[in-house]
Amino acid sequence: MPNYKNARHGEDIHRELTAIFRSLKDPRIDPMLSIVRTELSRDGSSCKVYVSSLEGLQRAEESVKGLKSAAGFIRREVGLRLAMRHTPEFHFIADNSIEYGVHISRLLREIVPEDGETEEKQP
Repeated sequence: MPNYKNARHGEDIHRELTAIFRSLKDPRIDPMLSIVRTELSRDGSSCKVYVSSLEGLQRAEESVKGLKSAAGFIRREVGLRLAMRHTPEFHFIADNSIEYGVHISRLLREIVPEDGETEEKQP
């Protein structure tokens, strides 16, 4: 049986983390940091947060260091905003999915010609 409550809490945490990241003042945290996905454990005691940066994996790893130092503040803010009895412990993980997606888009643009460049050959 699927656990809809757990999925709903995961979505709420994702939304609130996005807002909290915008308010953090640590210079190590990239202002364009994106949350790729959140994985809330079944018992709600821990949450893996995958983050990615437009500037690459190196910048995302630097941001993870800043997020780990602010983990207590982030946990308290999420608990207050969502009025949760037990707030999960956050584990931040750097991910390069945005950089990889940009790379794939660039490759596809090189392969597929633009609309104005298509030539129709007639026999």
